[in-house]
Amino acid sequence: MKIARTTVLPVRLAAALSVGALLAAALPAALQAQQAATATLAGTVVDQTGNALPGAAVTARNESTNAASRTTTDGTGRFAMADLQAGVYTVEVSAPNFARSRREGVKLAAGETGEISIAASLAALPQTISVEANVALAAQAAISQSSLEARSAESSISGHFVENFTSPVADYTEVLNMAPGTFGINPNGVGMGDSKTYFRGFADGQYTMTFDGIPFEDTNSPTHHSWAFIPGQWIGGANFDRSPGSAATIGPTNFGGSINLLSRPVRQDQDIRASINYGSFDTALYYLNYDSGQFGKSNLTLDLHQMKSDGYQTYNDQKRDGGFLKYQFLLSDKTVITIFGGLTDLFTHTPNTKGPTRAQAAQFGDNYLMSGDPTAANYYGFSLYHVQTDFEYIGISSDLGGGWRFDNKAYTYRYWNKQNYNNSTTTVSLNSGVDKLNGYRKIGDVMYFTHDGPSGVLRTGAWYEWAYTDRYQIPTDPRTWTDTPFPNFHEHFLTQSLQPFVEYEFKATSRLSITPGVKLAYYNMYLNQYADNGKTIGCPGGVEKKDSNGNNICTGGVQFVTHSGGYNSYLPSLDARYMLRDNWSVYAQYSTGSVIPPSSVFDVAGAAVSVLPKPTLAKTYQTGSKWKFNRFTLDVDAYYTHFQNPYATTPDINGEPIYYQTGPSNTKGVEFESNIYLDHGFNLYLNGTAGNAKYQNTGLWVANAPKNTATAGLSYQHRNWDAGIFDKRIGPMWNDAGSFNQAVPIEHFNLTSAFFNYTVKGSSQLRGTKFRLSVNNLLDKHNIVGVTAAAASQHPAEAPGDVLTMLPARSVMLTVTFGFAPGKL
Repeated sequence: MKIARTTVLPVRLAAALSVGALLAAALPAALQAQQAATATLAGTVVDQTGNALPGAAVTARNESTNAASRTTTDGTGRFAMADLQAGVYTVEVSAPNFARSRREGVKLAAGETGEISIAASLAALPQTISVEANVALAAQAAISQSSLEARSAESSISGHFVENFTSPVADYTEVLNMAPGTFGINPNGVGMGDSKTYFRGFADGQYTMTFDGIPFEDTNSPTHHSWAFIPGQWIGGANFDRSPGSAATIGPTNFGGSINLLSRPVRQDQDIRASINYGSFDTALYYLNYDSGQFGKSNLTLDLHQMKSDGYQTYNDQKRDGGFLKYQFLLSDKTVITIFGGLTDLFTHTPNTKGPTRAQAAQFGDNYLMSGDPTAANYYGFSLYHVQTDFEYIGISSDLGGGWRFDNKAYTYRYWNKQNYNNSTTTVSLNSGVDKLNGYRKIGDVMYFTHDGPSGVLRTGAWYEWAYTDRYQIPTDPRTWTDTPFPNFHEHFLTQSLQPFVEYEFKATSRLSITPGVKLAYYNMYLNQYADNGKTIGCPGGVEKKDSNGNNICTGGVQFVTHSGGYNSYLPSLDARYMLRDNWSVYAQYSTGSVIPPSSVFDVAGAAVSVLPKPTLAKTYQTGSKWKFNRFTLDVDAYYTHFQNPYATTPDINGEPIYYQTGPSNTKGVEFESNIYLDHGFNLYLNGTAGNAKYQNTGLWVANAPKNTATAGLSYQHRNWDAGIFDKRIGPMWNDAGSFNQAVPIEHFNLTSAFFNYTVKGSSQLRGTKFRLSVNNLLDKHNIVGVTAAAASQHPAEAPGDVLTMLPARSVMLTVTFGFAPGKL
């Protein structure tokens, strides 16, 4: 799109003096008319203390024509842009180590000079998404892209995408679903279940997840919970690294990649927004958001929400209450403190089985899950699921001077999952139910020191975490919830994790950087395992007997057995990035990762663990390139990962995972991601993957590893309107049957969604008022996307007892947001 500029009329040197005199007489009038038709924007950029901010990049974009002008502030923080077309502008300011600031609705009248002042706030490095300021339309409108500075295969998913192109009830799996190679399914409807994300053949538990740079995961195995941790209302964007990253990438299992969720940024202007959402499956979401704007040296954001839904599956209703507070305080002109606290409380009737059997789907429909009959074994009253979580941190980000920077987050979070369910599909008895707890509290710290010098960038620091876990499963009567004397298992354990790291990004030339690094992954686990009914460790030193109800009991022996295990690995990395041009970079990377074995390796008779297995280790080699042009972006990469001794899982009779070691496996493939600016606000987003993940010894496919995926999305982003339609195709793959690999074929399927939004912007006091329509599974597909076979065998025949995971029906969500901006003119 062309930027408006002054038109100069050519004057011939040989023209007649009379013509010259006429031009001379007309020139002042022409200049006066031109001056009256254009406007000037001037102003000052300051930090939160009011000090001038020199060298800040300022962009003014006409909200009607999308034409942009750019400049930088001088030594006094001043800037000026002349010859701008009269109209309404969005002004954006960016500067190193500062969060991007935006002022919408700046009105410029013809022949006048508009004067504004914009305050920029410091931003902690782990919470920022890097998007080049010198590229234009395609990169600025991209819903997902990588940075030219990236040294691995990554996608930065914008907050604009989260806010306008996902369902209001979406969880983080929905935010990630359109990214290259990923897929995740919620059979109870968007955001209505404990969905898992898969990519590059990696299952949940084979990649790290962080929130504002803080890893979060279970303690018995590093898996995650999409419906209870980090609701969609908290998410302001994501940085998705589909690789182990470098030595400075911390986390318990980053060899598969890192999904780095970002909290919503604190706004500089005061805003109040109240939203009412209603849609399919009698789903209602209410939330209130308050942004204080800057007061003194402080800013805060408060968000509260309640979500209720019947869910797509029968009797699988859900209720969630939650909220967060984020507060920032400028301690000095170089140091900012961030405090975050969030709570969620989830209650649902979700059973331990997540889908219908083939027989149930054929008889009652694919949305069948539980019965309303109190005498039935699958009565919904026999399934109670209550999860409570909290997540808090205090962060400090400081420019220490001399090129040094310090970032630190001290945190704590808790997951408390109390579940009761009937464990039989046919009977109800004194011990057919299960009383289950999986609860833990973590305390930790993430610390970074960075030095940016003439010859390179040094990054060093450490991640430390302490966790306490209480887990049990006790047979119980689902009619009265009276527990039997001894559990299936009961364990308390402590886990300590430490990862110190160092890496140096050496600037070999002005265009070439080489980054070697190393990280130590160190873990210790201390367990108390209690005597049980023989399901796990049995009755150490005692005798097992049966009581009058036929329950196993333990007499004599010890109450519990104490033991411990330690694991450590040195994880090196090496990468190189070269800038072929200012808008074209290439990179190559070698990186390593590890994950410790699940706590279930201690679940042996008598808790007599003779030799601990080693951590799962992985090596990844990848290369890629990134282009940024005015009208399109393109990111491509190729990868190869070798796993030395991975684990796989199969559910036991209680639906709990049984872990077993498989042979080594290899994952390889190619990926691309692109955004194309078509014109007049229209953008075409495309990505695709092709690859395989197979066990080295057998050549069989790893479960849930599609042969290919592809995404196509057409969006319209102009002035007050945001609309888009996105389609994700997940190629054919395989499911396991027990310990048998490549056993059950899964055909390809598509996920299609559409979104329409109108938002009041600019200088109105109703800024933020919004009307929103979200449609998921637009084409109303009902594909079978997962099968847990009734028989553990190679290529089992379809059986009535197979448990199915299926796409939920089409869902529609309508949203009305009432926005109010106090003090806006």
